[in-house]
Amino acid sequence: MSAKEIVQKFYKSDALIDREVIKDFLHPDIIVEWNSSTGFMELNYDSLLNLSNDLSKAYVRSKVRISHLIGENDLISVRYSHFVKTIENPREEMLLAHFIVIWQIKDNKLFRGYQMSQLS
Repeated sequence: MSAKEIVQKFYKSDALIDREVIKDFLHPDIIVEWNSSTGFMELNYDSLLNLSNDLSKAYVRSKVRISHLIGENDLISVRYSHFVKTIENPREEMLLAHFIVIWQIKDNKLFRGYQMSQLS
């Protein structure tokens, strides 16, 4: 599978809200540097699993709409919008945030991520 296909498969899966699914995509030494609307975070394997677990407690559905997916060798850039359905209102889809991330793939896993986001 190409690096681009790995990233695309990751965002089409339930990995963002399913701790068991996300494990299949993460390299054990993953680091994500995330600049968000609320500041900078550096996430490792365990903190990404915890984030996925936390999201699953608030959202029953997660959907990513990719607008750009550009790849060169092991580096993939993706721009997307993340939509969710809350436990309180599972019929209404709401835009959570907009993201852009550069992924580095190693051993067919997400290895390094450089992400920026803005809440909707």
